Amino acid sequence: MADGNITKDVMYGAVAPDDFESMLELDRYNARSTAFDKIISATHDHFWDPLDPKYIDFSEPFDLAAEAMMPEDQVPLLRLPYVDESLRDPKERVRFINHLQLRNFSSILHGEQGALNLSASLCHVLKDQGAQEYAANQTREEARHVTAFAKYIKARWGRPGECGAALKSLLIEIIEAPEVYKKIVGMQMLVEGLAMGAFSHGYRHNRDPLARKLFQLVMTDEAFHHKFGKIWADRTIPHLSEAERNLVEDWTAHCAQKLLFDRGSPQQMAELFGGFGMDPERVVADIVAYRKTRDPNRRYRSDTNIFRVLIKTLLKAGLITERTRGFYAMYVDLDELAGEGDRMVGDDIAEDGIRYLQEINFKDRARAVTVAAE
Repeated sequence: MADGNITKDVMYGAVAPDDFESMLELDRYNARSTAFDKIISATHDHFWDPLDPKYIDFSEPFDLAAEAMMPEDQVPLLRLPYVDESLRDPKERVRFINHLQLRNFSSILHGEQGALNLSASLCHVLKDQGAQEYAANQTREEARHVTAFAKYIKARWGRPGECGAALKSLLIEIIEAPEVYKKIVGMQMLVEGLAMGAFSHGYRHNRDPLARKLFQLVMTDEAFHHKFGKIWADRTIPHLSEAERNLVEDWTAHCAQKLLFDRGSPQQMAELFGGFGMDPERVVADIVAYRKTRDPNRRYRSDTNIFRVLIKTLLKAGLITERTRGFYAMYVDLDELAGEGDRMVGDDIAEDGIRYLQEINFKDRARAVTVAAE
């Protein structure tokens, strides 16, 4: 792994996943990095149990047949003339919106499963004790996310939907990659960045109080996971050679492109619209026609747009340069993003969530509030 891992800081040194013997080296036990200690110790502040209703109660009702989870202005597909005309029945519009939410929550669930396996795989290869303990800690947190989203989907729909083809192939690619930089960029930076955008958007707009509570609780963990990726970027990217930077940038753009186009496969389009009696080809034709009339300079502007949050994560980490700027500039105003502060839209939500958890976990004694993503 040493040849392709692009290690610039000893705490990201790694061995092959089947090289357990290296973990038994005596000097290793006296060479622990302290870079992650603050994140590790803070886990007590944001502990929560998806099986304990004092944190979140999955028995809270929501009538999917009567109420749409998201307002229509947050469902771009309803702006297409053919889709709008095909869904004149108010009940069918509600069913369509809530079916889209099932797809969204299912994608999140599959992404959390990927994060769980990815974190576990880092435990096998990271040689530094601090980095390894952090990965083990994140593995435990991702496991509760899988439990929580599985319980939510079961409570609302009974069963999750299939993982999208593009997302599935990307998760497999990231998890099976032997290079640690691919794992950290792919999961900690991109998938986690996308997740923070999705959770922030859902927390702001979803009409189901249980969904909003779930998003906030998960964000109390994800803010720290994002911090792990930021530490890697701060200690690695400034020291890359041109050839190494090109490799990392290309991998970043490759992952971003797969995430951006996860929902656009013909098979997924056919399954979605065919299930509502619509011709998928007519929907695609409407999408093409809409894009032709759209302002070519239009960009993602909402601070909770999932792709805008993702791209801001990459830009602030130094993973976008002039070489790859053109790809991302198709979606966001990079100059606008560069002028914004380092705080992400989900930070305030996560910090409020930590205060909520502290009231539960430490109600018998005063505890200082830990800032989620300082």
